[in-house]
Amino acid sequence: MTEEIKRSQSSADEAARQQQFMDKCKVYVADFADRHGRSPRACVVTFGCQMNARDSEKLIGILHHVGYEITEDENADFVIYNTCTVRDNANQRVYGRLGELKGYKRRNPEMKIALCGCMMQEPTVIEKIRKSYSFVDLLFGTHNIFKFAELLCATFEQEGMLIDIWKDTDQIVEDLPVERKYAFKSGINIMFGCNNFCTYCIVPYVRGRERSREPKDILREIEDLVADGVVEIMLLGQNVNSYGKNLEHPMSFAELLREVEKIEGLQRIRFMTSHPKDLSDELIRVMKESKKICRHLHLPLQAGSSRILKAMNRCYTKEQYLELADKIRREIPDMALTTDIMVGFPGETARDVEETIDVIRKVQYDNAFTFIYSQRTGTPAAAMEQVPEEEVKRNFDKVLKTVQDTARERVARYQGQVMDALVEEVNENDPTLMTGRLSNNTLVHFPGDKSLIGQIVDVSLDECHGFYYMGHRV
Repeated sequence: MTEEIKRSQSSADEAARQQQFMDKCKVYVADFADRHGRSPRACVVTFGCQMNARDSEKLIGILHHVGYEITEDENADFVIYNTCTVRDNANQRVYGRLGELKGYKRRNPEMKIALCGCMMQEPTVIEKIRKSYSFVDLLFGTHNIFKFAELLCATFEQEGMLIDIWKDTDQIVEDLPVERKYAFKSGINIMFGCNNFCTYCIVPYVRGRERSREPKDILREIEDLVADGVVEIMLLGQNVNSYGKNLEHPMSFAELLREVEKIEGLQRIRFMTSHPKDLSDELIRVMKESKKICRHLHLPLQAGSSRILKAMNRCYTKEQYLELADKIRREIPDMALTTDIMVGFPGETARDVEETIDVIRKVQYDNAFTFIYSQRTGTPAAAMEQVPEEEVKRNFDKVLKTVQDTARERVARYQGQVMDALVEEVNENDPTLMTGRLSNNTLVHFPGDKSLIGQIVDVSLDECHGFYYMGHRV
């Protein structure tokens, strides 16, 4: 029996096992409904990235499957915080919110509180919650989310805090319930974990080593989604460019994209995140030739100084990054490039910051997520000499202004053109307007009604307002 068949059988066995726990949970939920005259309400709050958002859809899918009513109100019968730990302020937000939940639980003794996600993979966090937040019922991490039904069942059957954290795993379990936030678009996990070990990043320690899903499972999931009305999918991974290396029959990310493109009814393909060191000529060629891959590529820079990039363990230089960006723009002129830029990495000088600003001006990003370095215990960078806070703030303001000035010019180049937009929602500030997303990821607001949601329509880009457009349907 090949490893692929063994993994497939193991996944099927575990999915069947979890279904048994879902059946048990349905009995407990029905008992609650009998006693209270209503279904229990559950609220899942997501912190962090799109990987977390996809995980939350899986949690919600199981909760809904067993009979919970899903709500956005945290004064509920079961609240889950799906946490992020990339920056320290994400941790502090969770601790702050837990204080409010304690009051809710005092008034509703049957309330259950669970914490999951990346933050739970840090031993110091678990110890703090155990000591200071003993009213929490369930803690679980990133590696065993497929066990949620089993853990949920356990919260009905035992008292006290249940902690189920795995250090690592190579297990991937398919075919568990998922409830999508949007009917017309969906994220798809193609891999889990990260092998890069950037010196500032906690992700490899909390998400584990890279594990790629089998292509047949990915394609089957996308086909099912398209049959259910999805027109746009986003392929998700910490570094999608290294997809397929650990499979029994290796497949490159470019090859996977070619197969995804063949799926009838699928209209748009997005993906993130791409690590510059692994972005191949083959991938550029596939993006160039594709009729479905969106004209948006997120290519994290982090820093423009080769000295700092080396200290970050990013495995490319400033010159290599600029050469790659130039190649992408040369081959695919209408490709929108966005990026991540960190300011204040240990040892960063004013000269290093000027190198970053030089890259911003040369690449001309359509947008950039600019943020201040956050010291994460357990990473190599945490032990390095930190940059004074005042200096970091001053440098951050300079970098942010450069990003904003250059991006406004870049985004405005489409003014007066007609482009297709996927209509995503009613505008949150004006109910007479709809909000659509262009292939290049820019938003456009235009008159319409909610019957358009989920459709791809042609929109005239009439006025550019910095990072979005006002337009009208044509």
